[in-house]
Amino acid sequence: MNKKTSQKRVQRDFDKLLHELKKKDGFLYYNLNHDNGTIHLGYLKTAVDPEKLEKYILPRMQEYMYKDLTELKDHIPFTKTELLDNPGQNEIHEKLVKGFVFIYMENVSPSYLLIPLPLDEKRQVTIPEVEFSVVGPKEAFVEDIDTNLNLIRKRLAIPELSVKKLKVGTITKTEVAVVSIDGIADEENVNTAVQRIKDVEIDQVIDSSFIQQTIADNKNSPFPQLLDTERSDRIAAVLAEGKVAIFVDGSPHVLLGPTTLIEFFSAFEDYFLNWMTASAFRMIRLIAVFFSILVTPLYVAILTHHFEIVPQTLLVTLVHSRTQVPFPPVMEAIILEFTIELLREAGARLPTKIGQTIGIVGGIVIGTAAVEAGLTSNVLLIVIALAALGSFTTPVYKMSNTIRLIRFPLLIISHVYGLIGLTVAIAYIMVHLLRLTSLGRPFFAPIFPFRPQDFKDALIRLPFSKQNKRPFQVRPSKVKRPVANENDK
Repeated sequence: MNKKTSQKRVQRDFDKLLHELKKKDGFLYYNLNHDNGTIHLGYLKTAVDPEKLEKYILPRMQEYMYKDLTELKDHIPFTKTELLDNPGQNEIHEKLVKGFVFIYMENVSPSYLLIPLPLDEKRQVTIPEVEFSVVGPKEAFVEDIDTNLNLIRKRLAIPELSVKKLKVGTITKTEVAVVSIDGIADEENVNTAVQRIKDVEIDQVIDSSFIQQTIADNKNSPFPQLLDTERSDRIAAVLAEGKVAIFVDGSPHVLLGPTTLIEFFSAFEDYFLNWMTASAFRMIRLIAVFFSILVTPLYVAILTHHFEIVPQTLLVTLVHSRTQVPFPPVMEAIILEFTIELLREAGARLPTKIGQTIGIVGGIVIGTAAVEAGLTSNVLLIVIALAALGSFTTPVYKMSNTIRLIRFPLLIISHVYGLIGLTVAIAYIMVHLLRLTSLGRPFFAPIFPFRPQDFKDALIRLPFSKQNKRPFQVRPSKVKRPVANENDK
């Protein structure tokens, strides 16, 4: 009696579920007659691969004589199939959206068989677009998390590779994976990343940038505290150093941490070049960044408050270039900086070929017209152009945006307080960087705290034979690592 009552309840719940599903656009439903009773099959047309359904599922349902869904499951060549007895409506809805087909069989237990047949529409692996390199591998991540994880497993085919998957977002339920290497990565770093992701309260996660902003140590800082990359070789390399990588389904960029400020100015192509060449390029980038941040505020501060420190011969040139300019230096600089930002945004938002044309032609035409109209001096135009070029040398796009942002408040401070104000502002930024952390680790390492052993791959890159220890900043469980040539140490 209890069994009959239970079967009636299951049938009643199924009828209610079917009534709700038939209201959904794209829901397809079939009845199949079988010796043991009617079988019901349903799925969402837009989420299921019809080829797999017609090739692997429907023929086997008609070919084999099975008495229950357990026997049918044994004849279906798909993993991750699930047998359920009277699941909730929400669970069935979630499975259908993810590309599952449900099969319901009356008067048996379990009553439901859920088969994953998702329609895989994904981009193929291509070359990196943001972190392009002339030499080295040409594989970039795509929007599918399984493809991205396979790219890493191909490079790190070791059993110690740990992947911890989580669901984030009350609506999107986005899959997030925290990847590390057991025995090398510090468990505290891994647990910190996992716990922060678990604590995220948000309705949707569309890209890894959402995770980057929600788990940052200081959410009010303009500096990114997790480095994002689209290169699979870079992720494999930092995992071997003991760092943690965060993959987000739907995003072609992977987060890594703990990271340091200097890493944002290190291109991964540095490791494909001779160590002397790589070190020289790295120093050029760092000098270019400092030049980009300081040169325009210095120009404004000197011409507004401290023109007496300019050599006489150079002062004559500066005065002559500004004789027709009606604006003070700060207004002149802001106009040109704003123009550069307009050209950048226009070039970034337009199609590639049109954007390149706008950037080149617009810069030449507007710059020449501004000087001829007397709105700006030709000296400042050169300074602004060099500052823009300096900011372009930053390999990580989000750090480049930060550098562009902090120039504007420095311009205002330099105009009001001169070099003293600029010095105080730079000191404030340095204090802010000293206080920043990445997954709880110092962001300004190895400069502060001072760790000389980590300078082997910081401001310069020494040969691989000298890098016999992993970065101390990430607190690796295994500090020593094999070197390229022991005889060179």
